[in-house]
Amino acid sequence: MENLENLKSILPFLPLILQSSSPSPSLSWPIQIIEALKSLSKGPDHSRVESGEVLFLAISDLRNSIGLSSYEINSYAEQGYSLFFDELMSRVESGNWFREVVPALARLLLKLPSLFEDHYKNANEIYHGRKEGYPRINTGIRLLRPQESGIVFLSQELIGALLACSFFCLYPTFDRGAKHLPDINFDHLFASLHPSYKENQEHKIRCLVHYFERISSCMPMCCVSFERKVIPMENGPLCVSYPEADFWSKSTISLCHLEVLTSGLIEEQNREAFEVDFANKYIGGGAIGRGCVQEEIRFMINPELIVGMLFLPCMDDNEAIEIVGVERFSTYTGYGSSFRYSGDYSDKKLIDCMGRRKTRIVAIDALHRPGMRQFRIKYLLREINKAWCGFFDQIKYQNYQKALQEDEFSRDRLHWDHKASSSKPSTCNGLHGGENEGQVIGNSRDEHSNQGSDVQDDIGIATGNWGCGAFGGDPEIKAITQWLAASQALRPFISYYTFGEEPLQSLEQVSRWILSHGWTVGDLWNMLVEYSTQRVNGETRIGFLSWLLPILPSPLEQSALSS
Repeated sequence: MENLENLKSILPFLPLILQSSSPSPSLSWPIQIIEALKSLSKGPDHSRVESGEVLFLAISDLRNSIGLSSYEINSYAEQGYSLFFDELMSRVESGNWFREVVPALARLLLKLPSLFEDHYKNANEIYHGRKEGYPRINTGIRLLRPQESGIVFLSQELIGALLACSFFCLYPTFDRGAKHLPDINFDHLFASLHPSYKENQEHKIRCLVHYFERISSCMPMCCVSFERKVIPMENGPLCVSYPEADFWSKSTISLCHLEVLTSGLIEEQNREAFEVDFANKYIGGGAIGRGCVQEEIRFMINPELIVGMLFLPCMDDNEAIEIVGVERFSTYTGYGSSFRYSGDYSDKKLIDCMGRRKTRIVAIDALHRPGMRQFRIKYLLREINKAWCGFFDQIKYQNYQKALQEDEFSRDRLHWDHKASSSKPSTCNGLHGGENEGQVIGNSRDEHSNQGSDVQDDIGIATGNWGCGAFGGDPEIKAITQWLAASQALRPFISYYTFGEEPLQSLEQVSRWILSHGWTVGDLWNMLVEYSTQRVNGETRIGFLSWLLPILPSPLEQSALSS
């Protein structure tokens, strides 16, 4: 099998085994589980699996047949599976689930070894920039370890099979913690229904159940990429290294357009933009546990995101994770304890030239409960560099710097031109998932495909109060930090959803004045540092925007200045 090293890195965390006796090693299920899956695939008349109670017994048998009996499973999971499928589901829904969906998932699991074989056969078929003579990009599934940038492409069918393993709790859990990997089995999610029932947890499960119903009736055939992005801590010949304060202070890059939105949701924005996941450093956070805020909700309505938890260890301070192509399956209302699944969602996003939906998500983790330390330079740098890592494209930035050095650059001439920025490879980030052309993977085009070449000059950032709320960050500092990072990353705009945060009421007024006077990233960063120093020294207690407003001319003074 090609990509044997990739496979060896992920194999300890899969329920499959490697058959090495044949001339070409291959993956397979242990023989004991094959018969059990075949029985499930024939429906309840054959398997007798027609209730949540019996389903959990079947799950236990599957786990035993692949040697997982000694691996701990949440003690409340059994009651959770039984409660959901036997009481919370209607009789009609439950009947369809056991008659149609469980057999379809069993058949999908039986295909898992062949899906892996096909995956690894195609794993090196992307050329950087679609140019012959350029190195192939390794896209095979493997552990994307901290400080190792790389990208993985997965078909939606393979993702569906991997998530079916999560539903049946088939992943070994030994050593995941040692490798800084989050949990991936669904036992904790179902256990969260018992003994203290929470309605929002029921509705998280309803989103996942709906996803399995959808792929069981019609398997989607696009693909999804998962990329670990790293800003190296040390200088390299083809890399932009981790910036220090002087880098930001002296930046002459103009601030990009800031659009302030007081209503709406990040995932429903309709522009070409990266949508920010307010992530835990363990991607997914409490998605398959008890969490139910921004990141967890996104993982429920776009369940394919969960697969990243299988092979993406926690993020370091100089890392971000970029995911392109996930499909949305569910609508919802509410947030936190009021979250409710509200029905099916038909995803109409176009397909890019690499077979992915043009849904671009960047996961960045903020400081947790930073208190006053968030105003210290060390932590301001940590946050702005974290956001910048998520927002920027190494290759585009290198070409920008080169043009500056050659005194040939103007913002109008660059026009966010990706064609120029894809003219040479980078050894740091490999294939940037959002903005480089590549070969189409699989049979992924459909009626929503963009059949021509992808024009991705104007990809901005859609975000909001990252690291605020449960994480306790200052919303004004976080808004400015993300604006600075997006501008330094050469993004043409940032759409900022305030979600009703009162301290951000003057954000639009302040940003308009700043933009009208041509401030640079360095100008605004230096003001942020001055303010933060005053906060640390106890010289001011007001928010950054209120602190900045007296420094700016009044509307009357602005009028006089402009005349």
